[in-house]
Amino acid sequence: MSAQGDCEFLVKRARELVPGDLWAAKAWLITARSLYPADFNIQYEMYTIERNAERTASAGRLLYDMFVNFPDQPAVWREISVITAALRNDSQDKQTQFLRGLFETLPGRVQCEMLLKATEQCFNTLERAEMLLLLLRRFPETVVQHGVGLGETLLEAENIEDQESPVNCFRKLFVCDVLPLIINNPDVRLPASLLYKYLNKAAEFYINYVTRSTQTESQYQGSQDSSDLMSPSKRSSQKYIIDGLTEKSSQITDPWERLFKILSVVGMRCEWQMDKGRRSFGDILHRMKDLCRYISNFDSDAHAKYKNQVVYSTMLVFFKNAFQYVSNIQPSLFQGPNAPNQAPLILLEDVTNVYGDTDIDRNKHIHKKRKLAEGREKTMQSSDDEDPSGKARSRHIAVNKADLANSIEVLESFKLARESWELLCSLESLDKEFTRICLSWKTETWLWLRIFLTDMIIYQQTCEKVLDLMCYILLPIQEGGKVQEEQPKVKSKFRKGSDLKLWPCTSRAIMPYCLHLLLACFKLRAFTDNRDDTALGHVIVLLQHEWPRGENLFLKAINKICQQGNFQYENFFNYVTNIDMLEEFAYLRTQEGGKIHLELLPNQGMLIKTSSPPMGLLQQEFIPVLQPSIQTADRHHTVTRGITKGVKEDFRLAMERQVSRCGENLMVVLHRFCINEKILLLQTLS
Repeated sequence: MSAQGDCEFLVKRARELVPGDLWAAKAWLITARSLYPADFNIQYEMYTIERNAERTASAGRLLYDMFVNFPDQPAVWREISVITAALRNDSQDKQTQFLRGLFETLPGRVQCEMLLKATEQCFNTLERAEMLLLLLRRFPETVVQHGVGLGETLLEAENIEDQESPVNCFRKLFVCDVLPLIINNPDVRLPASLLYKYLNKAAEFYINYVTRSTQTESQYQGSQDSSDLMSPSKRSSQKYIIDGLTEKSSQITDPWERLFKILSVVGMRCEWQMDKGRRSFGDILHRMKDLCRYISNFDSDAHAKYKNQVVYSTMLVFFKNAFQYVSNIQPSLFQGPNAPNQAPLILLEDVTNVYGDTDIDRNKHIHKKRKLAEGREKTMQSSDDEDPSGKARSRHIAVNKADLANSIEVLESFKLARESWELLCSLESLDKEFTRICLSWKTETWLWLRIFLTDMIIYQQTCEKVLDLMCYILLPIQEGGKVQEEQPKVKSKFRKGSDLKLWPCTSRAIMPYCLHLLLACFKLRAFTDNRDDTALGHVIVLLQHEWPRGENLFLKAINKICQQGNFQYENFFNYVTNIDMLEEFAYLRTQEGGKIHLELLPNQGMLIKTSSPPMGLLQQEFIPVLQPSIQTADRHHTVTRGITKGVKEDFRLAMERQVSRCGENLMVVLHRFCINEKILLLQTLS
């Protein structure tokens, strides 16, 4: 019998004995190994018996012998592949733990060599990177040789695979696993340009990871406790799986903390002006402001270095606090599908004091059986007029505790983000670098950032930027790229230093706000030296809301009408249902009330023709359709009766009908006013 035949016989005999007498089988193999030490099958059979029996130490010794003596055997590499897969696996089952323990019994030098050779046999980029990452973690001394190369391989693979989002498996392995090993190893020498490149990649990844929208989380799993979902800091615990990675590998705890740690390490390696110890975002921003004051005094190299320090430090403070602000006022952007429904908050000018509040006896009717002469002689000043000194007050942002429990922290985040943005735009060199980074990150596609920038613009009172943007987005583009010019341009006028408020975006809150805002706009036109009866009529309609808060402003309107001697507003009987106002206008027609000439009926201006067209006359197509009975009465009076007598009778009948409408739901009436008269309202503001 040949030597090969003998080896096969001995292995076969040992296998037959394994089920019944394991020790006899092992004796046969020990004898066989003594006779044929160079035979691989004998040693592999010995290893198989020990592995199946889960004897870690003996199996490890046999694996080591095979790796040293038979490095080219496919069976050896299949076994090594199973072991390295267990090292990379998140599972905690018994077999996986045994394989990990088996690997730990190998000498460190053999482990290192085994991982390195296993890496060389990997053809899949991701698998190769994970294998090499095992090597770098277990043997930090290999980071010098393989760390930067692995990082560049991952970034190159990201480009080759044409990943749509920076939150991908290649970038995740680079930023979260490889980069900390590189920058924290003092023996790895890196030029500043490469450090800035890596910091840029890390910042883009972490910010996109934290701010990812729920619409992109097709692999979002499970439900979370509502308290966790409400907190942006807890959001990192949500089960979000990055394509190509396991669930465990996809989870990143404390992403902001990791990012600022990378910023600190890069800063030290680039010799920035760093402060010892942990500092708050406010401290960081204050330090960057100080650095900007004398940054121009440095030479070119130092200027470039400190410019990067200011840009990256301030930029990360900006994005962190802007996200913190938006995630609290509009949490639905970042929460999963099982999150509680919370109305978003929107930042708007606080116009609740539009009436110019003064103490009013709300139990007192000011119109009926009361002399108004004294009230009309008084000049009523609105409290929202601009300060004569021209000094603008600092803008305060109000918010109801019920709408936002942690309002102090949220408003502080808004303040820090706003100041960070202003610092980044304060110097041309900073603005240019910040703009370059934003373009490369495609921040124009970040909805949450647009929300913050809109609120910041509102705070800065540069609302014409918002109007310009909305016109550009909404108006159709004609040939040649020109925007239609037929649309009415709304002239905006804002009070200097006026306060703001975060309003819940619900119809219950927004409808009253819109009424206040319209009143604030029309007030500016109604009480100027130039006569505008249409604006004054709109004011009277809007003052019905929250009556009698606007009582003093209504008296101011009545005073102006008396000074004019006449008043025309043909929508009066469509929308004025307040009994006090109706009584006051009825009083104006009397001898005691001044016998003021009122044109409040549609087409009345055509019946009583004056020397010049009345101001505020509506175009025919915008006149609300009257009840047929009223229209018939109008035609009858025009033909059969004297004009003055007919109009007087119509006014009396209209007043009687209007009194019967006083019980109508006022919010329904005002809502109909806003909808039906939309074009007229815009024309009045233009």
